[in-house]
Amino acid sequence: MENNRKIRFGPAGNSDSFYEQGYKSSVDMPKWLHEKGLSAYEYACTHGVNISEKTARAIGEEAGMYDIALSIHAPYYINLAAEDPEKRDKTKRHLLDSMQVADWMGAKRVVFHPGSCAKMDRKKAFKTAVGFLQEIICDAREYIEKGIHLCPETMGKINQLGTVDEVLEMCRLHESLIPVLDFGHINAMGRGRIKSYTDYMDIMNLVKNALGRDRMRHFHCHFSRVEYTGGGEKKHWTLDDVQYGPEFEPLAELIVSLDLKPIIICESRGTMAEDAVRLKSIFDKKLSIQS
Repeated sequence: MENNRKIRFGPAGNSDSFYEQGYKSSVDMPKWLHEKGLSAYEYACTHGVNISEKTARAIGEEAGMYDIALSIHAPYYINLAAEDPEKRDKTKRHLLDSMQVADWMGAKRVVFHPGSCAKMDRKKAFKTAVGFLQEIICDAREYIEKGIHLCPETMGKINQLGTVDEVLEMCRLHESLIPVLDFGHINAMGRGRIKSYTDYMDIMNLVKNALGRDRMRHFHCHFSRVEYTGGGEKKHWTLDDVQYGPEFEPLAELIVSLDLKPIIICESRGTMAEDAVRLKSIFDKKLSIQS
């Protein structure tokens, strides 16, 4: 596990305000985030790995200067359950290319969506996904040995792979894998299942029982309010959209009480950095009360 001495907060991608203030390049993000009191940044390769080595290294240098922990979100097009050889090749390439960018940038975590069941039986799809992930782990040895972690994410739609149990089972394949607990997704998948401290604790106990305390303590977190329907996730919203859950306060309380050290990435719609600051403020208040 990489050395993560403190809990960190930051955005997924760049807030609308970043561009409204005249910035154009993500190379400027680390300083911009540092000035807001944030210390993490998830660079989005969600629509393809299109960043140059020069730009990736420049972001990494700025992040080092301003103490910003970097992660990469791999392309949405990944599907570990794919059976078509061409789709499998593309999935593997997306993940390995994302790890290459992480290496250039100095990012230690590569977040990815496990894939879709589509019309396949879920058990068969999951078995296929686990087998393929094992193959990818072998091919990614060079990056894993450099301390780069593959991080499967919990998903929010019923027809997607990525329940908490499925993500934890994937992470059991190799000690370097870190679970991404997206609580907005988990809440949407469970149609509003997260309502209290106890609900969050139940999830963390699953992680601890499957992977041990260390990986539970240093999990990767996505947080935002998510609208859902009968099929699960529909749309990400902001912290101001209080008609949607889940609430962060009980999670902040749990993080303090268990002395957890996650990286918390805010995925609010358009205001991810501003809402990350608010999440940090909620956490800091819980921490001061505990102290």
